[in-house]
Amino acid sequence: MSFARRSLLALALTAVALGAAAQQKKEIVFGATAGPYADQIKLGIKPLLEKKGYVVKVVEFNDYIQPNHALAQGALDANAFQHIVYLTKFATENKLAISELLKVPTAPIAIYSRKHKTLDVKEGAVVALPNDPTNAARALVVLQEIGWVRLREGTDPIRASEKDVAVNLKKIKLVPIEAAQLPRSLDDTDYSFVNGNFALASGLKLTEALALEKTGPTYQNVVAVRTADKDTPWVRDIAEAYRSKEFLAITDTKFPGFVKTDYQQALASK
Repeated sequence: MSFARRSLLALALTAVALGAAAQQKKEIVFGATAGPYADQIKLGIKPLLEKKGYVVKVVEFNDYIQPNHALAQGALDANAFQHIVYLTKFATENKLAISELLKVPTAPIAIYSRKHKTLDVKEGAVVALPNDPTNAARALVVLQEIGWVRLREGTDPIRASEKDVAVNLKKIKLVPIEAAQLPRSLDDTDYSFVNGNFALASGLKLTEALALEKTGPTYQNVVAVRTADKDTPWVRDIAEAYRSKEFLAITDTKFPGFVKTDYQQALASK
């Protein structure tokens, strides 16, 4: 056998071995933002995967940047912290081969206040909202729903920005702040929008919110995996755990107020 043929054969055998290793994977490193999405994995998903023989490690993050890079680079096998709009934008801009696996129960973005008991806002009130484009758009849509601003006619609700505010009906002052810092902003603002995961991680309750987003599928959080791994047995096992009756029960008891996924609603109706 020639050297060239032996080299090709060696490469082929290596590829087969790597593929087999991926199929037989028994350790899963799951990333999530600190708070409810990490807790969902710890309380509901990890025990189910461990029953199947997996060793599951949960790595917690405090920002929206690192988890996707860690996933793409192989430091994580899956992550749960973002909705599909953010995932698609981030993956495209950073050229990352990562994809949605399935949606998960989601805490809606909400408006909170430590200074006011109602939404009877006064002129000049300071309102903090997330500074990343996708979550800022969500906050602006809620502001329109509660009658504080009016967006330009034809504004895409997924891409709304401060430039789309046609009329500031209550003359509020909008202050963009990094999402993880929004709970801390409540001491300095009249009102602050806070993403569900950061709200709950900081001790805020959904029942304390003055207004909740009507969260549709577009803004439900997802589990993301590397695109190349989507058809592997271990990824299918992750999806099966989320779709299980056991995880539905955990959602009902440990995460009240979360928006359930379509598959959970279907399971609950049986």
